Amino acid sequence: MNETSLESLLDLCHKLGSVDLRLAILGEGNASVKLDDATFAVKGSGFSLATVEREGLAHCQFDALVPVVESDTPVPDSDAVLMASRTDKEGVKPSVEALFHSWLLTLPGVNYVAHTHPIAVGQILCSEHGPLFAEKRLVPDQVVCCQAQSLWVPYVDPGVELAREISKRMRKFIEEQGTAPNTILCQNHGLITLGSTADAAWGAMIMAEKCAEMFVGAASISATGFPEFMPSEEVERIAGRPDEEYRRKILNFTN
Repeated sequence: MNETSLESLLDLCHKLGSVDLRLAILGEGNASVKLDDATFAVKGSGFSLATVEREGLAHCQFDALVPVVESDTPVPDSDAVLMASRTDKEGVKPSVEALFHSWLLTLPGVNYVAHTHPIAVGQILCSEHGPLFAEKRLVPDQVVCCQAQSLWVPYVDPGVELAREISKRMRKFIEEQGTAPNTILCQNHGLITLGSTADAAWGAMIMAEKCAEMFVGAASISATGFPEFMPSEEVERIAGRPDEEYRRKILNFTN
């Protein structure tokens, strides 16, 4: 099971790091997979998503990181926390974002987490339209792949503070909406996607970027500067359609 999971993670990393897609360049972005109830694997710090291999993955313990995310206690040395979380003390340093990966992978049904800095999404995240892009939907396939809404997270520094802000806002979203979103938009930063399968995290990522390109394009030719969004009732109807759930299964978005 772990071998298959690691291969799926590496395949996801390589797709996320594809030069042609420009979702992440150089050492940007990271991805992770839940291996079992105690451990997960995440891309090591500084490694390129496009070329990372087994030796570039850090294996970490949930119980060394999740309590840090859920605490309010200041963390004077986050690098020390990350290094101590490794199951192999000679292994590579985990990504600084391993903290939010650890917490998100404890959500029900979440086995994979992907994080990139896509250009079109980034254009929106660096504008006043970010919260609107998180709330609204443009086309039915965005609902199918990215659910009815995304989580919006105002800018905080990557690392401990970002992980804590994501967990706080995710808990509030679940309380209000009854379900966890599979896309997280971080202001002036990037995009995070979740999935029970690697395909689900990948599908949400590329659909979010496609819809961001549509958003930017529609806004540029609109007299008001805003795209024409789908009515909320249509988004809700599509989100619950049995044939769309069937499509999710065919696309391997669900286990």
